[in-house]
Amino acid sequence: MEQKNILSVKNLKKIYSSKQTGDNLALNDLNLDVKEGEIFGLLGPNGAGKTTFINILAGTVIKTAGQVNVWGFDLDENPRQVRAAVGIVPQEVNLDPFFSPRKLLELQAGLYGIKEKDRITDTILKLVSLEKQANSYARSLSGGMKRRLLVAKALVHQPPIVFLDEPTAGVDVELRQNLWKNVRLLNDLGVTIILTTHYLEEAEEMCDRIAILNKGNVVALDSTKNLLDRIQTKKVTFKTDKIIDIKDEDIDSLKVISKLDTEICVSYEKSKIHMEELINLIKRNNVKIIDISTDDGDLEDVFLRLIKN
Repeated sequence: MEQKNILSVKNLKKIYSSKQTGDNLALNDLNLDVKEGEIFGLLGPNGAGKTTFINILAGTVIKTAGQVNVWGFDLDENPRQVRAAVGIVPQEVNLDPFFSPRKLLELQAGLYGIKEKDRITDTILKLVSLEKQANSYARSLSGGMKRRLLVAKALVHQPPIVFLDEPTAGVDVELRQNLWKNVRLLNDLGVTIILTTHYLEEAEEMCDRIAILNKGNVVALDSTKNLLDRIQTKKVTFKTDKIIDIKDEDIDSLKVISKLDTEICVSYEKSKIHMEELINLIKRNNVKIIDISTDDGDLEDVFLRLIKN
């Protein structure tokens, strides 16, 4: 079944003009489509245009040119419907410290004009595991709970798309895992997730597809798997029963990264060397291989290469 596009962006431009600095192109002819039900990653260095893009959808920044279509609604013709289709979880925690989670969600529902009988406050609190804290002051919540409350706030009007802006910036590992779990739960319920991040492992772990932005342009857009397949360099560490001597020039594209007693770490280009050749090279030294560990590189490699070009 072909997934349909839930968000479609064509030639989106945003120019910030100021008398002091002249024109600054934040988004330069941005084109991308997000499919219904996917977890889509927007990656890029700071200043790549990720937040500008989110703010245009949120209605807090006015685009300079281009078309944006969300859930079948055009941003120019139906700005209210577009805003209603999108839930945004901001980067910074901006909660009123004297309201309880329940009260905050009820207020938010009121702002969206949702009638009391149609509100799903308790369901949302359960979803982000805050049902026990429903009536505590927001100021007494831990950092992780506050993050989850921001997610809850974005879900009040049951939007089909949820944007997470750098959801795990500055949070510890445990909290990051917890947020990822919550995001997956949401996605399992059919919510389309778009997340901006500069943690590449986050994108690798979570996203079905990734767009890499740089200076307001999309420099790559592909499935996470295909992006990872573009990495040509592979690292291998061999543990042997005796010390061996291997040099870069033994095989084309081989690089010895480190030698420590009976452990040797090398890198090579996947397209030029087969693992077998490497193993044979080591066995020529009349040694036994006790252990092999490989490292396939990660998105960071792709990312840096794309941005350099």
